[in-house]
Amino acid sequence: MKITEKTIIGDILKINPNAAEILMSNGMGCIGCPSAQMESLEDAALIHGLDIKDLLEQLNKGLE
Repeated sequence: MKITEKTIIGDILKINPNAAEILMSNGMGCIGCPSAQMESLEDAALIHGLDIKDLLEQLNKGLE
């Protein structure tokens, strides 16, 4: 399964075992908050001022 900008953060954490470390290293320390269970990667990246393309590349590396 490929992670997209529309994938929910909670689902990303299930899809990629390294997602928590990747997201936190990019400044997204609130992955455990309740809104992360309903927030898309795109929304979270926008809020945190992150480059969505770079983040997607990191999260999808090794999943294909």
